[in-house]
Amino acid sequence: RTAKKDDLFLKGQSKRIWGEFFKVVDCSDVVLHVIDARNVPGTRCTMIEKHIAKNAKHKHLVFILNKIDLVPNWVAKRWIGELSKVRPTIAFHASMTQAFGKGAMISLLRQFSKLHADKKQISVGVIGYPNVGKSSVINTLISKKSCKVAPIPGETKIWQYITLMKRIYLIDSPGVVVDSAGDTETDSVLKGVVRAERLECPEDYIDAILDQVKREHVAAQYGLPKEGKGTWKNVIELLELIAQKAGRLRKGGEPCLRSSAITIINDFQRGRLPHFVAPPELKDENDDVAASNTTGIKQVDQDLDAIGEENLKNDTEGIEKDDTNEDGNDEDKDASDDEEMEEHDDDEDDDDDSLPPVVVASGNWDDNES
Repeated sequence: RTAKKDDLFLKGQSKRIWGEFFKVVDCSDVVLHVIDARNVPGTRCTMIEKHIAKNAKHKHLVFILNKIDLVPNWVAKRWIGELSKVRPTIAFHASMTQAFGKGAMISLLRQFSKLHADKKQISVGVIGYPNVGKSSVINTLISKKSCKVAPIPGETKIWQYITLMKRIYLIDSPGVVVDSAGDTETDSVLKGVVRAERLECPEDYIDAILDQVKREHVAAQYGLPKEGKGTWKNVIELLELIAQKAGRLRKGGEPCLRSSAITIINDFQRGRLPHFVAPPELKDENDDVAASNTTGIKQVDQDLDAIGEENLKNDTEGIEKDDTNEDGNDEDKDASDDEEMEEHDDDEDDDDDSLPPVVVASGNWDDNES
């Protein structure tokens, strides 16, 4: 590889994208930094954190650990313990019907709204790397497909305002890639920054994927034996087997290796091939963590053991009625939501105890920390 990156790997670094990003940060009272639970170090933008801490100390920064359904519970717990030392952190699973963390997020935003009672409304910016699920988080919160989403990077081109409540607006932003992170071309592909279809030689990145995914997961995904007859010994054999099984053949019956490689990369990026970056060991994992330093914000521990089909449906109970009824009457739903928001605004002077408890990972963090 040449030292200079190809234009394909400079996606998310243009002046236009950075301009959109800084507009979102400037207009936001609260900034939600969405991080992929499968690759926390790779999708956490420390440069953005430093920028907010140095130039916008009055803004609240919150970490959203998204896609926790794609990693084991112990991995999510440890990463939350690590991130909550710096900023408030919420575990999240974006889904229209079985969301996790939605109730905690809405409660937290309502409390931030209370802190800014002098403003008519507050704006909440959603930022992060491409393909970490920013638009999906917004759609989950508002229970509608307001933002266009796709399992490919670069779907969101410009920022857009979305109404969550009467006093809370969400701002969706394009994904930004921090070049100073020192990512190689392989890192960019594995993070999902680059679309597999646009790669000149997608076969070159399969070795790195197989290093991160267990052999049994690859065999299960493509219906191949894990060992013995009919299995693969190297990357080329794997690509040939996948192409033959899917009927992707060139002239003369030759298997198409390129299409097989694109399939593997897409499956890796979209969560069909399980993988994760191991979290650091927590020395005092069971010790009580000190309370938050942010005045007026309550917090309790989030129960990640509740992640499951039987529990996810009840996560937003008491926050919004008929939340999971996607096929219902939209007008009736909007009317009920408006009544709820007006009722909430009439109770502005009520005690904070009347609010549902916000479920945020505990930790010592300070919004004015430089």
